[in-house]
Amino acid sequence: MKRHLLNIYRLGLKELWSLWRDPILLALIVYTFTLAVYVAATAQPETLHMAPIAIIDEDVSPLSGRVASALFPPHFMPPVMVTREQADTGMDKGVYTFSLNIPPNFQRDVLGGRSAEIQLNVDATRMTQAFTGSGYIQQIVSGEVDEFVKRYRTIAQPPVDLVLRARFNPSLTPRWFGALMQIIDSVTMLSIILTGAALIREREHGTIEHLLAMPVTPAEIMLAKIWSMGLVVLLAVSLSLSLVVRGALQVPIEGSIPLFLAGAALNLFATTSMGIFMATLARSMPRFGMLLVLVLLPLQMLSGGNTPRESMPDFVQHLMLAAPTTHFIELGRGVLFRGAGFDVVWPQFLALAVIGGVLFALSLSRFRKTISQMA
Repeated sequence: MKRHLLNIYRLGLKELWSLWRDPILLALIVYTFTLAVYVAATAQPETLHMAPIAIIDEDVSPLSGRVASALFPPHFMPPVMVTREQADTGMDKGVYTFSLNIPPNFQRDVLGGRSAEIQLNVDATRMTQAFTGSGYIQQIVSGEVDEFVKRYRTIAQPPVDLVLRARFNPSLTPRWFGALMQIIDSVTMLSIILTGAALIREREHGTIEHLLAMPVTPAEIMLAKIWSMGLVVLLAVSLSLSLVVRGALQVPIEGSIPLFLAGAALNLFATTSMGIFMATLARSMPRFGMLLVLVLLPLQMLSGGNTPRESMPDFVQHLMLAAPTTHFIELGRGVLFRGAGFDVVWPQFLALAVIGGVLFALSLSRFRKTISQMA
C-alpha cells in the first residue's frame, strides 16, 4: 500500500510539473477564475441604464412635453426629438432602443375624456432593456397623464398591502449569483480540460509508453492525474472566492467555504474521471475540444444553473440526475447562498460520491483497454 501511495504521489508531482510548463493552460486557469468571474458578475446591468430613446412629438403640447421630460438619466438617455422617418431609420440601425410616438391632439383627447393612444416601438433584439424599459415607460407615461388630469400628484393606496421580504439577497443584486455560478461552472469545465489534456499530452509526446514500462498500474496513473489536477482547481477556487468574489465584487458568502470545497472535491473526483474517459475516446486535442463542447454545454445548460430544473421536461430532469453538476449546483447554492450545513446537503454529497465512483470505474476500464491496445 505504501508503494502504491508513493507512486500516486510522484506521478501527481509529474503532472503538476507538466502543467507548470504549459503557459496556455496556466493562462486559462488564471483567466477562468479571475476575469471570467468578474465579467460574468458585472456584464449584465442590475437595472435599466442609459437606454437610448427617440420621441415623435406630433402633439407639441404641455402634456407631451411633460412626458418627454420625465424620461431622464440614469434609466434613459436624454430623449431625441425626431420625425417618423428618422425614428424608423434609427430603429433599423440600432441607434434607438425605444421609439415613443405621441399622436396629434393627444392632450385634447385626454382632457376631453376620450380614448388616447401612444405607440411605443421597442427593439426586441436587446432583450433585457426591451423587457424592463417598456414597463418603465408605461409607468412613467401613465403617472404623468394621471397627474396632468388631476392637477396634482397623488399616490394611490392599494386595497391590499403586500409586504415583500427577499431572503438570501435582500438587495436583489444579480452579481451575487452571477459570480458564484460562474465559479461553479468553471470547476466543471476546467477539471475536464486539465485531466483530458494531461492524458492526450502524454500520448502525443510519447511519455505514456514510458509509463507503461514502469512498475505502475493504470489506477495509479489515473489517481495521480485526479488528485493533482483537482488540487489545482481547488486552489484556484479558494483564491477566486477570497480575492475576486469577496474582495473585488464585495459579495457576502453566508455558508462554510470548507464545506463547499469538500463538495467541490467530490465533484472534481467525478468530473476529472469524466475528462480521462473523454480523452480515451479522442485521439488528439482538436477532437477532444469538439467532444468537450458536446458534453460541457448540456452539463451547464441543463443542470439548473441557468434555468430552474423544474421548468424543464420531466425526461430531462430525471436524466440530469446522473450528471454530477446537477448535484454540485444544488450543493453550492445551499451552502454559499443559504448557509446550509452538512445536515441539509448530505444527499448531494452522497450522490456526488456515487456518481464519482461509477465514472471512475468506467474511466479506469476504458483506460485499461486503451493501454492494452497501445501495448
